[in-house]
Amino acid sequence: MQVAVWDTYVTKKDGSVMHFDIIAPKDITATDVIYSYGKDYLKEKDQEGQELSSKECSFCHIETVLPQWEAEINEKGYTIIEMENCN
Repeated sequence: MQVAVWDTYVTKKDGSVMHFDIIAPKDITATDVIYSYGKDYLKEKDQEGQELSSKECSFCHIETVLPQWEAEINEKGYTIIEMENCN
């Protein structure tokens, strides 16, 4: 399976910036769907309501799905890779 990596930087409520990647099947190109995945993740992190748009989230590249991502993508439609300041 080929997946798209969406590089995302969101300013948290405390002013720091969290960096994470949204990984979704490459066929999902509608940005509103990708942003909804990011907003679901922000809600899980108690960052609901923070801005997430094309300014914060942009397509980065296509790659082959890694085995550790595949089950969650098959279940939820996407996975999140936490990079910086996500806790």
